[in-house]
Amino acid sequence: MLPDAFRTAGSASFSEFLTQHAPDQLPGAGRDGAPLERTGALDGVTHGTTIVAATFPGGVVMAGDRRATMGNVIAQRDIQKVFQTDEYSCVGIAGTAGLAVEMTRLFQVELEHYEKIEGSVLSTEGKANRLATLIRGNLGMAMQGLAVVPLFAAYDLHLGVGRIFAFDVTGNRNEERTFHSVGSGSLFARGSLKKLYRDDLSERDTVTAAVQALYDAADDDSATGGPDLARRIFPMVAVITADGFRAYADDETAAIADQIVAARLTAPDGPSAPLI
Repeated sequence: MLPDAFRTAGSASFSEFLTQHAPDQLPGAGRDGAPLERTGALDGVTHGTTIVAATFPGGVVMAGDRRATMGNVIAQRDIQKVFQTDEYSCVGIAGTAGLAVEMTRLFQVELEHYEKIEGSVLSTEGKANRLATLIRGNLGMAMQGLAVVPLFAAYDLHLGVGRIFAFDVTGNRNEERTFHSVGSGSLFARGSLKKLYRDDLSERDTVTAAVQALYDAADDDSATGGPDLARRIFPMVAVITADGFRAYADDETAAIADQIVAARLTAPDGPSAPLI
């Protein structure tokens, strides 16, 4: 017979179920469910950056570089930072890699659990609120230097548009209507997107602008990885439209990245924007 926890009516939130019955399974929790205490330096913790997202007519694009760092060491060159969370949404992770991946997996289960319990898909606003709650639950770890700062993108079936939500470590959420970036290279990526973005870009042009932004971030931020031509490692790109989530195949992203790198050989600072 199933334990009482599985036979008792509860909310549609899987994270609330974990909090009540298995708090030690929450990201960053110790055996008693309380946040783990910091016991030493953070040099051995893997961090990930940089994520960009931009809307276009009919959808939204999210792209992330592939580098993970451990202090001043490159810990991994092909880490995955963009994750599909359901058919019409995805999350890009920046910050403490291990906690961010755990939180993303919990968020994936959270959305699937709600759909099974309620028999309907959570609204885009509801998805953003659920993710904000998970981030708020990690505040204790964030105050110890183990912050998780995801970027959430979704296609809103009711409004028929792509939407982007950014968060701070307290779970405060802000909707960005055009483009946004998180991670240590975000300032450079956002500056690049500010120069290249237009609200009438096609899907392909929006992806190109996102990869250009990651290139510019890698150009000025040592924690952000640029296109690795020798190892054929390129940014991960995802597009969400009314048809659902689609991750770009490696050869599709490679074609765009190769074009950008070739252009940078003659114009290292990238394309220029008109003054007017």
